[in-house]
Amino acid sequence: MISRWQPRRLAGTCAPQVNAGGASDCLDDGRIRLLSFNIQVGINTQRYHHYLTRSWQHLLPHAGRAGNLQRIGALLRDYDLVALQEADGGSLRSGYINQVEHLAHLGEFPYWYQQLNRNLGHLAQHSNGVLSRLRPSAMEDHPLPGPPGRGAILLRLGEDEEAIAVVIMHLALGARTRTRQLAYIRELIGDYRHQILMGDMNTHASDLLQYSPLRDLGLVAPQIAATFPSWRPQRCLDHILLSPELQLERCEVLSQPISDHLPVAVQIRLPTSLSRATTPMLHKP
Repeated sequence: MISRWQPRRLAGTCAPQVNAGGASDCLDDGRIRLLSFNIQVGINTQRYHHYLTRSWQHLLPHAGRAGNLQRIGALLRDYDLVALQEADGGSLRSGYINQVEHLAHLGEFPYWYQQLNRNLGHLAQHSNGVLSRLRPSAMEDHPLPGPPGRGAILLRLGEDEEAIAVVIMHLALGARTRTRQLAYIRELIGDYRHQILMGDMNTHASDLLQYSPLRDLGLVAPQIAATFPSWRPQRCLDHILLSPELQLERCEVLSQPISDHLPVAVQIRLPTSLSRATTPMLHKP
């Protein structure tokens, strides 16, 4: 029997898993392609009533999940750094497949990491994930404040004062808890000059940039199109936030209704000084 009161896990350093069949990217052109996607454990929700009629798919395996993951994997191949939310780490409902690892193989990413935030044993392994073609110089796993079940991954690219701090997160639904979580994240990235925040943040960009603990960082939210629900987008909940020295070249919400959220994609060009400083860490192994 699984206890509701599992000990709260502690923040700590971690290492990405290595997929030997992955394809690295040396970023000779100084560009990085980013994607954030809440994949809803591979469930293809297309209407509100599906939350009821397909709710069993959150507990049990189903034949359509494999095809959905294949489509997601094909989509991810075009990107260098991917943030995943609502992935399953390998339980009954996913056919005991670690979805983060599976998508790393499908998308041919050399580095991946699964952050297990809510461990329900055989029933569910609620997780965030990161997939990367770039070799991280450091990585940290952070549980977020509030009720157990939410987490953030801090990924560092490059070294010293020119390093990029990338935070991958899935924030709480409640505004008060979300504020506590953002204050925690603000402390994590405050000493970095270059910052990228990616994930399902469960609120609009104006709240994040003007009224949250992030408001003094000068972050840019280039994506304004709605991402939820995927079949009739009305709310902009999924974001990739950038520090202003990271030059935006392209931003789009992809019309890929595979999940109940739409994926967000951004392409940025690094400043020349940052490209030079981080080149040893960004080149393929």
